[in-house]
Amino acid sequence: METNRQFAHHMLKEIHEQPRTVRDTLAGQVNAAGTVTLTDFPLSSAELKSLSWLRIVASGTSRYAGIYGKYLIEELTGISVDVDYASEFACRRSAFPPPLTIVTSQSGETSDTLAALRKARREGSKTLAICNVKESSMMREADATLHIQAGPELSVPSTKAFGGQLAFMFLVALYLAQARQSIPDQLIANYVLQLKELPDKMESVLHLDKRCAEIADRYARFTDFIFFGRGPHYPIALDGALKLKEAAYVDTEGYPGGEFKHGQITLFDDQIVAVVLATCDAESPDSISRYSMSAVSAAEMSALSSHVVVLATEGDLQISGFAEETLYLPLAAELLLPLLEIIPLELLAYHVSIFRGLNPDKPRNLSKSVIANGRG
Repeated sequence: METNRQFAHHMLKEIHEQPRTVRDTLAGQVNAAGTVTLTDFPLSSAELKSLSWLRIVASGTSRYAGIYGKYLIEELTGISVDVDYASEFACRRSAFPPPLTIVTSQSGETSDTLAALRKARREGSKTLAICNVKESSMMREADATLHIQAGPELSVPSTKAFGGQLAFMFLVALYLAQARQSIPDQLIANYVLQLKELPDKMESVLHLDKRCAEIADRYARFTDFIFFGRGPHYPIALDGALKLKEAAYVDTEGYPGGEFKHGQITLFDDQIVAVVLATCDAESPDSISRYSMSAVSAAEMSALSSHVVVLATEGDLQISGFAEETLYLPLAAELLLPLLEIIPLELLAYHVSIFRGLNPDKPRNLSKSVIANGRG
């Protein structure tokens, strides 16, 4: 982060603090040998090896981090993962409680998530809390805790804490894979190395700030946006949409990329802006396949609406032909690209809010943590 820069709003400052957040969150959780050494985990080695499923429970932005975690854990370990809304989970019966429930929250005081944590414990599930506030109720009550090192987050839309949640979801997935030997040790070490290098790449993505402001200026008058992402990029599309909704009061939704033709296609005209996540890891066949499908979708969208914004990987000359605006991100492993993708989407939301004359730090009707019977 630019140490001497003055920021007009907490949201922008906190977006720029994400590289530091990820760097600090990783500290002490991995070692020089490329092994994940999480400081706290509620299951024994034997329990980890026999673990067949777990659940992640959260609300809002934190739930999107959970969806990313589901993708990582299932991809790297083969463990089945359910992701639930805390508000729904807390008020219904669980037929088969899993051995492990992961809860995550920026504040650690969100009432629905706390109720879910307590319910999971009553059912006999071990609990792991991922949270940004060390002394919060959630961190005190969980069986094990992982502390996001974001520092105080003052803007209501969560940005840097979300980056820390994504980093911890990756570390948990690697830790489980390591314990179960579901992928080679060398692959784990390679992922750890790339995680350590990620903050520098995040710093380079922050140089898109001015470019995002230009794009925001172009689209600030639009009131309908739709975000698309496939695989691990889908939860980033969801959170990109949520940030724009929170900060700029724009009617927007996020969808899996393949759902474009299942109803959403009827919305397309020249009054809507489509944002397509179409980055690609050329070393991953799955990534190449997802990219190819996203490129086809972007081409079809551009034929229906001239307003298509694409997130692409540096060096990609194909996808820009289907986009009105393209934002290029550094090369990264497929599973790590989401931590880079969220930054320009947050910047876009911030700048649209500014051009619409709003205060992104204090969206109407929202507060930092949602408590029972009110806001708090």
